[in-house]
Amino acid sequence: MIESSAEQFQIIGAPIAPMSVIACAGSGKTFTAVRRLAEMRRQLGDQRGRIALLSFSNIAVNTFRREYQNLIRSEFAGIAYGRVEIDTLDGFITSNVLCPHAYRTMGCDRAPFLVAGTEPFLRNRDFKFWAEPVGRPAFPVRPTDLHKIVVNFQAGRPRYDLRSQNTLIPINNGATVISRLGALGAYTHDMGRYWCHRTLARQPGVLRALARRYPHILIDEAQDVGTVHQAIIEQLIGAGSQVSLIGDPNQGIYEFAGADGTFLARYGQRAGVTCLGLTRNYRSVPAVLDLANRLSARADAAHRVAPETTHGAFFAPYRNTDVENLVAAFQAAVLAADLKVERSAVLCRGRTMADKLSGSEGAPGQGTVKGFAQAAILRDRNKDYRGAFKLVVAGIVGLLADPPHGLAARIAQPARSSDDRALRRIIWAFTRDPESGLPAATLTANAQWHKLMLERTRALLAKTAQLHGLVSIGNLGNKLARTGLPNAPMIAAADLAANAAARIRADTVHQAKGESLDAVLYLTAKKEHASALLAGVDTEVGRIGYVAVTRARNLIWLGVPANSLEELRPVLISRGFQEAGAAEQA
Repeated sequence: MIESSAEQFQIIGAPIAPMSVIACAGSGKTFTAVRRLAEMRRQLGDQRGRIALLSFSNIAVNTFRREYQNLIRSEFAGIAYGRVEIDTLDGFITSNVLCPHAYRTMGCDRAPFLVAGTEPFLRNRDFKFWAEPVGRPAFPVRPTDLHKIVVNFQAGRPRYDLRSQNTLIPINNGATVISRLGALGAYTHDMGRYWCHRTLARQPGVLRALARRYPHILIDEAQDVGTVHQAIIEQLIGAGSQVSLIGDPNQGIYEFAGADGTFLARYGQRAGVTCLGLTRNYRSVPAVLDLANRLSARADAAHRVAPETTHGAFFAPYRNTDVENLVAAFQAAVLAADLKVERSAVLCRGRTMADKLSGSEGAPGQGTVKGFAQAAILRDRNKDYRGAFKLVVAGIVGLLADPPHGLAARIAQPARSSDDRALRRIIWAFTRDPESGLPAATLTANAQWHKLMLERTRALLAKTAQLHGLVSIGNLGNKLARTGLPNAPMIAAADLAANAAARIRADTVHQAKGESLDAVLYLTAKKEHASALLAGVDTEVGRIGYVAVTRARNLIWLGVPANSLEELRPVLISRGFQEAGAAEQA
């Protein structure tokens, strides 16, 4: 996309005022948002204050930063582009509220720190959350599941739940434990949002200063705004910030956090908010867009024309016992359509199925050793270096005698301080290199792999002690025992060789959100999931299906449980799907 469309130009050049932009999938939101940001900065001239462009993932933020810098160099040279901040919404509140100001509200004597769930102090019973399902005994939440503790606002009051699969289980001591953690300065992402809201409520001077510093805020992917984020945004609006939202309510798939797209959908109805839209899809071929329009009751226009190769929407039945055959047939169809396997994906609703298909469903060993083994498998079989790195960080920090609070979270995320960056590089090198770092998963696990892992981990810990003063525990041999490791490789050499050829990625719909993929196979594990997709976007399950469909540029396959195909076939065809066997003639 080189030139702005009429719709995009209307948004980019609009007067500076609160705005609601409802954008269809593939409509060039990044292109539009970056140019709107630059135009706002140009219109403001030398006026004080900054403009913030906020989103929900580091990938999106990195894209915005790169595109904005390129745009400034090529088209907007000379404007005060330094008065712009591009970050995640959580990064924005962390740097502006949590780190500098929240300690007073939390009652701690240090800068607050993010916990990863592996910190030893979290095993103290005073920091134990208790989940209490209706009609069942309460049970403690494992520290490693702290990230599953969800904070929501209902009628202005916080509610605490444990997210388990697709349900929320009430926490019966949420306020108490969050306050105890807060007194130490500890928080998770959800708790951080809670503390940000309380800080702005209890320290009105901070809120006023923040609104003066950021009089204009653009929020991308605004359908992902949950109840606590919404409460923070309302505080900023009340203090004088002008907020604009950009997104697609039909892609609101984080209902557990209250992010169902409702806030975005209703924002344009407020007095003083300009409501505009983006209705041209630059991503999908007409046949895929027609399906998306039927599901969402929209009438978006396709920018692309139909290619001569196979394209469109197809369905195929499968049983759990032959899902690999369906994946293989889909991969063959991707290649036959002259599409890229590495730019295509099998998408699932749940992590369990995605892990099973990607070969990431488990690793041998116990405790820290199991984490290192899983990291080796992710790296060697799946080429998932990021996932491997997070596991190695958790393992290494868990082997330290007295790690600084928040160290694991600081290392696992893009490091801000020079000391964190240096330590991050050391652990990253250990993770990536099977020759001198984490051993290859093709070695015999309980002999070769374990011996090398123990030797190299000791060497890494000695290096961190020498360079960073981080002392390891004294019983490494016991902590890194070979218990549970098989007398065989964790990955067979033949499997690794097979994976050397391009193997299609398997992931969840939530992880693929925001991506543009050549082809998508969406696996519906139950008839109810397929039915919800076909029924449209009024439910979260339907919206999850809609997101899967709208990721596809050329080809979407729907995997339907074989025992429900007869009932669903008429609805599938009426929605625009074809039998997968017809793909060869399409």
